[in-house]
Amino acid sequence: MKSDHIDLSPFYKFAGEHVAIGIHAIDTKGKTILYNKKMREIEGFDFEELADRSLLEMFRFDQHESTLLKVLQSGTPVFNVKQTYWNRKGQEITTINDTYPVFEERKLIGAIELSRDVTTLEKVIYQPLKKYGEPITFSAITAVSKSMKKVIATAEKAAMAKLPVLLVGESGTGKELIAEAIHWAHTSERQMYTLYCHGTDGTLLVQLGEEIEQMGDGTIYCERIDLLPLPMQEQLLKMAEERSRGNTYFIASVGDDPVELIASHKLLKDLYYFFSSMTIKLDPLRHRKEDILPFVEDYFSRHRMMVGSVVHGLDKEVSALFHAYDWPGNLKELELLLDEITSLLTTQEVVTADMLPHHFKLKTDLKGAHQPEDFIVQSNTELLPLEDYLFEAEMYYLQKAMDLHGNNVTKAAAALGMSRQNLQYRLRKIKKNEAQT
Repeated sequence: MKSDHIDLSPFYKFAGEHVAIGIHAIDTKGKTILYNKKMREIEGFDFEELADRSLLEMFRFDQHESTLLKVLQSGTPVFNVKQTYWNRKGQEITTINDTYPVFEERKLIGAIELSRDVTTLEKVIYQPLKKYGEPITFSAITAVSKSMKKVIATAEKAAMAKLPVLLVGESGTGKELIAEAIHWAHTSERQMYTLYCHGTDGTLLVQLGEEIEQMGDGTIYCERIDLLPLPMQEQLLKMAEERSRGNTYFIASVGDDPVELIASHKLLKDLYYFFSSMTIKLDPLRHRKEDILPFVEDYFSRHRMMVGSVVHGLDKEVSALFHAYDWPGNLKELELLLDEITSLLTTQEVVTADMLPHHFKLKTDLKGAHQPEDFIVQSNTELLPLEDYLFEAEMYYLQKAMDLHGNNVTKAAAALGMSRQNLQYRLRKIKKNEAQT
């Protein structure tokens, strides 16, 4: 029998530290009081580094851009907010945040943020549309929308004309993919270098100059030039003008309307003029949802090729949910969701609603759906027949065990205390049941 006096704080502490969502809590003075393991992985800081410093000191955004500070000021929660920012170490961070005020006896005592990572922290080009083992070319980009076809057609013209290009679009829309496709259309023999403009380190452009000397002629992709301080933008402009007289080809990107960036003194007008010979705008995924299924199909094709899975598509319910969702993290968010789904696949050929992560269900019409993995009977939830419920629970548990042991039947069976033959029989039974339904 459960004791009414059990201390739950160790359980809450353990759950908070090991949950797969980043947690960051601050008090009313903006001081960090909770910073879990996942958030440390996302942002690259230790708790001790944040404890005695303000958020504005550690991260590159102003007070009005921080969702934590907004909620602290308003006392009102905000949901499903995409936030792209850069920490003191120069790393780009893009998250989808749910942020809540915290009250104690009706008094505001702080704010807490739950964050889902939708970008990598390594300084590499994120390639959600890349076919593995091949360079990114225009033919490798799986997009069918009119807007993306126009983007590709314009980018092909830019490559032929060898004009500087400015790519405009939200984080995760695939600007870096178009940049690389332009590079390969422009030349297949020269190198491509990406300049990440996320830091204020004065040696950034010095390093670029050294890289150019080493690589010789090639393509320079300047990612998010609007994030460089204006003096560094002036240095970049001078370098670009000098190098472009030779055979160095320049491409750049910004995250917002360049005219608005110039008006708000975030983009140097002359730098914009240099790149604006060809300006290409990439629409967010919410405005071109016809690109979702081709992307998913291409992802599953690559997954089958890489790991030998049998998954080939989404069922009608999941497809409808994907098209109804707004994807604030764009293609980055979609690929990370597919990564999460496929990490739990065993013998499934079609992705069904019960295979979607809980955090995604909360954002869709499935937010009130029954979760067999919860093993909790809700008073307002219609009960399943016991046999059906036990089967769903068994299916969930066996799939978790298989994932934990890398789909090794022998190891999973040993961990479950059953024979290898028995586990194989149960897995075949699950697959047969899914096929019938």
